[in-house]
Amino acid sequence: MKLLHVDSSVLGGNSVSRQLTAEIVADWRNAHPNTSVEYLDLAVDTPNHFSADALGIKVGVQAEPTEAQRRENEVSERLVTQFLAADVIVVGAPLYNFTVPTQLKAWIDRLAQAGRTFKYTDKGPVGLAGGKTVIVASTRGGLYSTSEGGQAMEHQESYLKVIFGFFGITDVRFVRAEGVGMGDAAKAAALSAARADIAVATAGKAANQDQAALAA
Repeated sequence: MKLLHVDSSVLGGNSVSRQLTAEIVADWRNAHPNTSVEYLDLAVDTPNHFSADALGIKVGVQAEPTEAQRRENEVSERLVTQFLAADVIVVGAPLYNFTVPTQLKAWIDRLAQAGRTFKYTDKGPVGLAGGKTVIVASTRGGLYSTSEGGQAMEHQESYLKVIFGFFGITDVRFVRAEGVGMGDAAKAAALSAARADIAVATAGKAANQDQAALAA
């Protein structure tokens, strides 16, 4: 089994999401010892924001792509190939200004490729990356899940559910630590709740585990 570990926080050693993704990966490997891990730090290896050059080769408007288009296409292909090769993806997703970090959004924009992670049909879009398990370490300084107003303000977990679902992934598990900016007691409670989520998220099978065992 292959696991892709993705961090996106810009806070380095002070990041709660990085702390949680590390714990998720460690617990997953304990429960599934045959798992190999590949690591992607989007705060360090950040793809350029999506642009006309990144889209150029995909739309096939011109016969000969430019050097910039080739370079951006290489980035997109590297990232989508890495993503598609993984059985389990662990994503660190802190809440920045009510949504995901721009580094994480830039990565997702490279993954969203017609013919690779989704396709359009006469009945609408169909995801092509199903059968994977995604575990999201969702961290928030405030409280958003406990009120309708808070839920309306967050475009982090809601966005990730939609985009991974669009790719055909139905097994998306959330490990949530919220209120981490509301004092020491609130942060400790948030981490305790998150660790309970980790125990549940890592104990079960991966979405494709039974099929992978049969193939082996």
